Amino acid sequence: MTISYIKHLLARVTRLGYFLHTLSIAKLSALSRGRITAYCGYTFDNEMAALVSRIWSAFDPPRPAKSDQALKFGVLGAASITSLSLIGPAKSHPEVIVHAVAARSRQKAEAFAKANGIPEVKNSYQDILDDPSIDCIFIPLPNSLHYEWAVRAIRAGKHVLVEKPSVSNSTEAEMLFNLPELSQPNGPVLLEGFHMRFYPAWAFFRSLINPADVIHVSSTVKIPWWGTRKADNQYNYNLAGGNMISLGTYTFAALRLIFDAEPEECLSCEVKSYTDGVHDKCDYESTTTFRFPNGRTGEAFSTLNAETLPKPSGVTATLQEVVVPDPSLPDSQQRVRARQLTLHEMLHGLFWHRIDIKDSFEIRSQDGKVLKKWVEHRSHKIYDWKAAGGEFADLPGEVYWTSFRHQLEQFVNRVKGRETQHWVSAEDSIAQMKMIDMAYEKSGLGLRPTSSYR
Repeated sequence: MTISYIKHLLARVTRLGYFLHTLSIAKLSALSRGRITAYCGYTFDNEMAALVSRIWSAFDPPRPAKSDQALKFGVLGAASITSLSLIGPAKSHPEVIVHAVAARSRQKAEAFAKANGIPEVKNSYQDILDDPSIDCIFIPLPNSLHYEWAVRAIRAGKHVLVEKPSVSNSTEAEMLFNLPELSQPNGPVLLEGFHMRFYPAWAFFRSLINPADVIHVSSTVKIPWWGTRKADNQYNYNLAGGNMISLGTYTFAALRLIFDAEPEECLSCEVKSYTDGVHDKCDYESTTTFRFPNGRTGEAFSTLNAETLPKPSGVTATLQEVVVPDPSLPDSQQRVRARQLTLHEMLHGLFWHRIDIKDSFEIRSQDGKVLKKWVEHRSHKIYDWKAAGGEFADLPGEVYWTSFRHQLEQFVNRVKGRETQHWVSAEDSIAQMKMIDMAYEKSGLGLRPTSSYR
């Protein structure tokens, strides 16, 4: 996910790009109950006021004092995603310090450190691993380097947060997540950074669904054509590039998690891909159908070449019909409900999202005749755990926390030996890579290359 695309999302969800541009040079001039006025002269209602407040606080959060026992992170590479996935979230976490960075060139690392307030620059990735003061390693490198540097970091005794995809294929996943060091008492913590899975809206959405009732799931993620360039890493086969492994993995995960099952077969995988040079075998768009247990199907669409202003990412689950008790009906009739649930914008819910529940009801006679039918709609927006309520109500978090900030909270808790409410297990990450492999095999493009590092 590129920084330019994040800026696009910001502009899109506010429906007023000029206002966001103004925010970059002016503080809010007035904030009153129910209304908000900015220097740019626009007035907004409650929802817009809340949106602006969330975004402003997410990128300029409160900065608590750092604990004496704060974890020090070393960053491998100067990838732009690090600002969103670690540096920003670390500002509001009292137990996280981004301490050092190394990149392919010292000059690039120094520029990155200066721009992001990182106190130390190392000459190499290995220098980061060799520093005894560093507790955790963040790996936002090209996909093909995830396996090697995660292994090196774990063998150096460091905890590892690795950007998704965790590795290049399921062979690497099996080796990485089964390293003996990980099973040792007080061994390193390893987490694949599947940030969307830590956001309150996603957890609440899943809580509304009984996986046994799901008969079909469809999921879509799009990045506009101008959000990437052909020279980017995701279009380099040798770097384990491709749309499905880089972006489509979100849609695949949505299917797995809502069905709460693993796919039995990839029924079809239609791709659009490049065929020249290092870009050969790199898809930029895919439409994939999987068969899940009991004949259920899931469909996933993802593209790195969408229209200029694509619709938000989303996932829709269709549930089987159920009989709903209705004591007002005679014994000869029954009330039947068919439910469809949709989460709009599942990747970056902080900016905007909506959970829609569509219930289609019918009153039927004993012989199946439809006597009456109607549709009911309701929606939810879940920006923090309090809004989710129920079992989630007391979980830690603020309304301005991004999915990455929620992810960091859980990672630190696991490292510190505290309870974690949400996690991506080793088995989960391995299964995710098997699903990606399944799709690439079906597409004819083949698996992404396996690292020679051991």
